[in-house]
Amino acid sequence: VQLQASGGGLVQAGGSLRLSCAASSGRRFSINAMNWHRQAPGKQRELVASITSGGTTNYADSVKGRFSISRDNAKNTVYLQMNGLKPEDTGVYYCEADGWTWGDTVEAWRLWGQGTQVTVSS
Repeated sequence: VQLQASGGGLVQAGGSLRLSCAASSGRRFSINAMNWHRQAPGKQRELVASITSGGTTNYADSVKGRFSISRDNAKNTVYLQMNGLKPEDTGVYYCEADGWTWGDTVEAWRLWGQGTQVTVSS
C-alpha cells in the first residue's frame, strides 16, 4: 500500500487549502482510520484530525471549527479542508492510515504519506 498526499501551498492568513491523500495498492486492501498530522518548524508532530472507517471524526482543539476531515471510500482518499488559516497552521502535513491487505495471507499495514508543505503568511 502507498499513500500519496497533495494540495499544500502558500496562502495568506484567512485563506483556505484542501489537502488530499490517496491510498493505492496492487493487492486487495481495506483502510481503517485515516489521519492528518502536522509538524511545525522546531516542534513535535501533532495529530490534527482523524476519521474512522465509519466516518467518526476527531480534531485537535486548535483547528476545531476551521478544519474538516472527510473521506471517499470508493476512491480510498482522505481530505482535509482547511479554512480560516492562521500563520500558526504553517508546517508539513502528513497523512497516516492503517488497514489490511489480502492475498495468500492477510497482513496489517500502517503507513505515512510523504508530507506536503502548508505555509500561511500573515
